[in-house]
Amino acid sequence: MAAHAGGLTATRAVRVQGLARAFGTRTVLNGLDLEIRAGEFVALLGRSGSGKSTLLRALAGLDRGVSGAGLVDVPENSSVVFQDARLLPWQRVLDNVVLGMSGSDADARGRAALAEVGLAGRERAWPSELSGGEQQRVALARALVSEPHLLLADEPFGALDALTRLRMHELLRELCDRHHPAVLLVTHDVDEAVTLADRVVLLDDGRVAVDLAIDLPNPRSHRQPQFLAYRESLLRSLGVTPTEG
Repeated sequence: MAAHAGGLTATRAVRVQGLARAFGTRTVLNGLDLEIRAGEFVALLGRSGSGKSTLLRALAGLDRGVSGAGLVDVPENSSVVFQDARLLPWQRVLDNVVLGMSGSDADARGRAALAEVGLAGRERAWPSELSGGEQQRVALARALVSEPHLLLADEPFGALDALTRLRMHELLRELCDRHHPAVLLVTHDVDEAVTLADRVVLLDDGRVAVDLAIDLPNPRSHRQPQFLAYRESLLRSLGVTPTEG
């Protein structure tokens, strides 16, 4: 696999061609092709084991097992958010946000990032003093403080309660509208995908089985007829019969 930014353009943030990944005799990614435009929000759906997290890890450069199997073009300036906030418990909140940053303005940028996620004044708190939702806010601030061209998110809200997830959806959409990164969000939640994404991509048998543009204005309501139509279409593609009512 070649991982570089040489094939990227002002309008394209990600290009994947012929990507393959096998674990023993089981093929997870099978000649997968995908492009993501600059500033585009793409949600990635699929059954368990369909390769969603494997693809994300390949784009993040975290899986060397795809080496030699295809082409991956991604921006050099990319960030990753996981389901676990992965904050360093021995570092205070601000230090977690600016981890790895240099320059005299690092602290100021970190404070501004925390203010954006609603945590102004918590810079000196320890991670253990924060709720799960607050810890994910810190993780988002850390991911966006460097103004990445690509944000990779692997089920970042999967461990949160329903109300906190809704609030985090609103926050993520606001942050993306403000910073304009391309986003690839891995999720098992069809409603989350339709709520947030410009496109929903569904993986099956190691390839893209569905590539659906979501033509809805923001903010989106689950009661919108077109929202429900997108939801039903995706559920049927996943082999789930939508319930009535």
